[in-house]
Amino acid sequence: MALLEIEGLKTYFKTLRGYVKAVDDVSFKLEKGEALGLAGESGCGKTTTALSILKILPSNGEIVAGTIRFSGTDIVKIPEETMRKKIRWSGISIVFQGAMNALNPVYKVGDQIVEAIQLHEDIKKDEAVKRTKKLLEMVGIEPSRFNNYPHEFSGGMRQRALIAMSICSNPELLIADEIGTALDVIVQAQILKLLRELQKRLSLSMILITHDLSIIAETCDKVSIMYAGKIVEYGSAQDIFLKPLHPYTQGLISAFPNLLAERTKMTSIPGSPPDLLAPPSGCRFHPRCKYVMDICKKESPKLIEVNKGHYVACHLVSR
Repeated sequence: MALLEIEGLKTYFKTLRGYVKAVDDVSFKLEKGEALGLAGESGCGKTTTALSILKILPSNGEIVAGTIRFSGTDIVKIPEETMRKKIRWSGISIVFQGAMNALNPVYKVGDQIVEAIQLHEDIKKDEAVKRTKKLLEMVGIEPSRFNNYPHEFSGGMRQRALIAMSICSNPELLIADEIGTALDVIVQAQILKLLRELQKRLSLSMILITHDLSIIAETCDKVSIMYAGKIVEYGSAQDIFLKPLHPYTQGLISAFPNLLAERTKMTSIPGSPPDLLAPPSGCRFHPRCKYVMDICKKESPKLIEVNKGHYVACHLVSR
């Protein structure tokens, strides 16, 4: 049984202009101990997918269809109190995008992690303090920095502290949303190395949300490529990077420099992502696709398995 199995997930946002179909019929699986990279342009629905998994959507957001099975239980149907006590942090935790600003500036870093532990577990403060110091050491921060305030930490240290907070209740699944944002490449590499080490040490499953394909190639076992609220390609990292089949995936990879290959001119994908208030008919990528056919404008392609574990939603493949 997969640790996380999402089928037909649809999450919409109600606005004055209508419903924004931010996530529209998304399906994928994550096995225990695996790392999945969720990639795509800004606004494609990556973060909304993560918020849907944890059921922490804004007030105007709603899961309108689909299932999210975590350890066999459909958490879409779970009451809020059960989600808070048994799923969030202890089952699934998240490091948010822009997380370096998530720490409260007027509280000591260690106390904030202690509070998170005590909020989700019945544990004495002394025990929580001991665990927090061990967590800080685990992520590469000296336990003596327990009493420091966030402004006394560098950006990389704040990110490490938030990772420590995210694993404080021994979750099975960690979601990292744009974890390298605002970090220089050296610190970003250190954070990614830390995540890989924690994944192996704690047998964590992980969803890494990013638009940087190089991060996914270095970190993940599987890859889901999202475009305009839909999964357009899904498979092993090897299949996605070496044998991409969807024109959008091919475009993303072509737009990324390869330091090991011959020097070639990088290509960009023409046009812009569609307005999800009124997405185009048929395949949502067809206005930007150089292989567009008449059927692409009329029928939305289904996500089909073309090789074992390699799924693509494209009429070029299904013909």
